[in-house]
Amino acid sequence: MGRKKSIFQKTSISFITLFFLCSFISADEVLKNIEKHKQKFENVANAIWDYAEVGYQELKSANLLINELQSQGFEIKTNLAGIPTAFIAEFNNGGPIIGILGEFDALPGLAQTQSPFKEVINNSTGAGHACGHHLFGAASAWAAVAIKEWIVENNIEGTIRFYGTPAEEGGSGKVYMVREGLFNDVDIVLHWHPDDVNSANSRTSNANKSAKFTFKGISAHAAGSPEQGRSALDGVEAMNHMVNMMREHIPQESRIHYVITKGGLAPNVVPDIAEVYYYVRHPKMSVVDDLFKRVVNTASGAAIGTDTKMSYEVMHGNFSLLPNDTIQKIVHKNLEMVGGVIYSKEETEYAAEIYETFFEPDNELGTQESIRPFKTSHGYGSTDVGDVSWNVPTAGLRTATWVPGTAAHSWQAVAIGRTSIGLKGAEIAAKVLAKTAEEIFLNQNIIAEAKNEYNYRVGSDFNYAPLLGDREPPLDYRKVN
Repeated sequence: MGRKKSIFQKTSISFITLFFLCSFISADEVLKNIEKHKQKFENVANAIWDYAEVGYQELKSANLLINELQSQGFEIKTNLAGIPTAFIAEFNNGGPIIGILGEFDALPGLAQTQSPFKEVINNSTGAGHACGHHLFGAASAWAAVAIKEWIVENNIEGTIRFYGTPAEEGGSGKVYMVREGLFNDVDIVLHWHPDDVNSANSRTSNANKSAKFTFKGISAHAAGSPEQGRSALDGVEAMNHMVNMMREHIPQESRIHYVITKGGLAPNVVPDIAEVYYYVRHPKMSVVDDLFKRVVNTASGAAIGTDTKMSYEVMHGNFSLLPNDTIQKIVHKNLEMVGGVIYSKEETEYAAEIYETFFEPDNELGTQESIRPFKTSHGYGSTDVGDVSWNVPTAGLRTATWVPGTAAHSWQAVAIGRTSIGLKGAEIAAKVLAKTAEEIFLNQNIIAEAKNEYNYRVGSDFNYAPLLGDREPPLDYRKVN
């Protein structure tokens, strides 16, 4: 009986200690910091949307985030990994290091308008934030500031580090930063992404590798002296035809897609230059490497068959996402705590207008209010967050910044991203990221458990080697010739 009483007493003391600790560090303190900076970072998000800068050209967007974080007491490192728009903003108070990722690049070929109807391209950059990276960058910085203030207010031993990561859309900005060793000392990395649902799944993705294939031929008059010409476009078309036949003999999880970026200027001139841009994807990096070699072989064969010369340039390469359930379940718990997106009357009316423009939407209006159950899932897209996750325990979430049923990379995603609907989703992300970082700083056993899981998943013989090799960042890959 005495021993039982002793155990009860110890338990009671532990509970009382925990109670007072929680009382000292208010459960709502971080959320209050989020609310305090709400207007500031909503303005940041809208400004980045207005800039609409494509990959590696995001000078104004990066500088805006740098200036805001610097004004909040973060130390800044710029021009990282040979990229002018890559930066780190850090508040160092010792202890473990939690990184938060932030993106800010737009996509080319989209109008910048809030209209619920498709508009012509009408802005100076010819680009639009169709993947919501203006929200991504702003909300991640917002969370970093809220956590920094909480660290200061409570004298917490911990370091919060914001990574400004450019050119996610086909530029693999994070891969160069990983390759440079900029994540080597980080304990945990958190991230999020805009979406039409609220979820924090244990999610994998496809690895991918891309390249531009250039064919060089001989120009000639297509009617007057065709025998003197060698069509570079024939090389491109022959390559595409062989790749399309190859699809019958590749793993069904694979994805191969292309676009002809140069094909000549006039039908009566045999084109001496032609270019095709390829993406190769699969859940496994080794399969991507194998498929890519086969695509290169088709290009070589096409060049021989059309009497042209072929060269190629690898543009980017991303690992698949590596889940970490230890952290991911905490992110999901905090997402459930924060809740989904509630529309006002005006937002409901706007959402209904947008919804009418969708082709076979996957989700119904109203689902933005709910949180999807935790599960393991696979996404067929790709992201350079994958390379981060194979080097540091990483977890993330998605929030309903878009009307349910919105397809990413669409004009609808651009439009909704500049409305209060988009900002509400971004606020949810900022809250979840901040609360998750808070929990990890208060219970550092989570870090040890996450690292154990990471080590188990990658295996003892894993050595990181980026799919893009040793090439330099393609800083002009989005520039229009």
